[in-house]
Amino acid sequence: MSKSSKSKSKSVVVIGCFDTKGEDFGYLYSSLKVKDLEIVTLNTGIFESATDFNIDFNSGQVAEAGGSDILELRKSADRGRALKIMAKGAAKIVKRLCAHRKVDGIIGMGGGGGTYMVITAMQAVPFGIPKLCLSTLATKDLSEVIKDRDIVLMPSVVDVNGLNAISRILIRQAAGAICGMMDTSITEENENSGTIAISVFGNTTLCADYCTELLKTKNYDVLSFHAVGTGGKTMESLALDGCFDAILDLTTTELADDLCGGICSAGPNRLEAAAKMGIPQVVVPGCLDMVNFGALETVPKKYRQRHLFSWAPDVTLMRTNAAENELLGETFAEKLNRSSGPVIVLLPLEGISKISSEGGDFHSPDIDAVLFRSIKENLTDSIRVIEVQANINTVDFAEQAIKSLLELLEN
Repeated sequence: MSKSSKSKSKSVVVIGCFDTKGEDFGYLYSSLKVKDLEIVTLNTGIFESATDFNIDFNSGQVAEAGGSDILELRKSADRGRALKIMAKGAAKIVKRLCAHRKVDGIIGMGGGGGTYMVITAMQAVPFGIPKLCLSTLATKDLSEVIKDRDIVLMPSVVDVNGLNAISRILIRQAAGAICGMMDTSITEENENSGTIAISVFGNTTLCADYCTELLKTKNYDVLSFHAVGTGGKTMESLALDGCFDAILDLTTTELADDLCGGICSAGPNRLEAAAKMGIPQVVVPGCLDMVNFGALETVPKKYRQRHLFSWAPDVTLMRTNAAENELLGETFAEKLNRSSGPVIVLLPLEGISKISSEGGDFHSPDIDAVLFRSIKENLTDSIRVIEVQANINTVDFAEQAIKSLLELLEN
C-alpha cells in the first residue's frame, strides 16, 4: 500500500430512516465522526427529517432513483410500496458510489422495514467491503434478504427508536465494529498465482480433491463451492465481484434441479457470471445425471415412478432421462455461448458422476450420449470440446481438467 493511500481518509456510508430515527442516527454519526472518517449519509425515510448532521442523499433523491416521487409516496400511504421503491433507489445510489470507489464501508440501523431497505442497499456493495446492520431482526432468519452477501447483523436488543442506556452502548459498538472492519487489510500477505473457484458435490468430490491438490502445487488459491443451490449462487455472485481469475465448473448439477424443480436449484442465472465477466472457465456437465430431492416421501408425485436413488436418509436423487438431457445440453451450451472469455468444455465419457460410472446405479451411457450430443450441437465453434475417456472422478480426468485450465490462464 502506498503512502498516499494510507493517508487518505476512508469513507463510510450511513444509511437508514432519518425521519423516524434521527436521534439514533445522529448518535451514530457523532460516534463515527471522531474516527476521522468521511461520512456519506443516505436517507431512506419518506417523511420530513430534522437532523443535526448533513444529509448527502435526501429522501427525494432516493425516491427518484427508485423510480418514484417522494411527495407521491407520502400521499399514497402504501408502506410496502414505499419500502420497495426506497430500497431500490438506495441500492442504485450505493452502487454508483461503489463504482466511484467512495465506499470503504457501509452501516445502517433499523426495525423491520428499515432493516429490509438497509440490507437491500448493501446488496450493491461488492464482497470484501464491510457491511454492518444494527437491527431488531438480527436474531431472525434473514437469509432470503441477505442472500449471498457478506453482511454482518448486530442485534439492537431494544428497538431502534430513541436513545437510551442500552442503545447508546450498542450504537457506539456498532460504530467501532465497522471502523475495525474497515481498518483490517484484505490484502493477501502471501502472493499466489491466482484464485480459482471450483464447484463440487458429493458425486464429484474425488475429482475436485484431485484438482485442488494439483492447483495448490502451482500455488493457486482454491475456493470450493458446494453445488447445492446456495453454493452456486455464491460462486456466481463472487465472480461478478471479480474475485476469481478462473472457474473450474466441475459440477453444474444445479441446472438439472432448476429444470425439474429439485431442492438444489441455484436459479436461472447459474453458469452466466463467468461468461459475463470474461473469466476463463473450464466447464463440465458434472452430475447433470441427477436431480436432488429430500427424503423419499418428499419426491413430487409425478416423479415417484422414476429411477430414484437414496444418497442419504434425507437426500433422494432422481436419474435425469433422455428428454431432460436434451434440454440440459441446450441450456448448458446457450449459456456458455455468451462468454466473452475463453471456455473449454470437458466431457467425461465414462460417467459424469460417481454413481454413473460402470456398475453404478445411474450408469446409462445412452442417456449421457444424448447430453453430450446436445451440448456439442448447440455450442458455437469458438468453444473447444475435449472428450475424455474416463469417469469424472478419476486422476486422468482431473489432470486433463487442470491442463485445460492452465492453458487458458497462460494464454
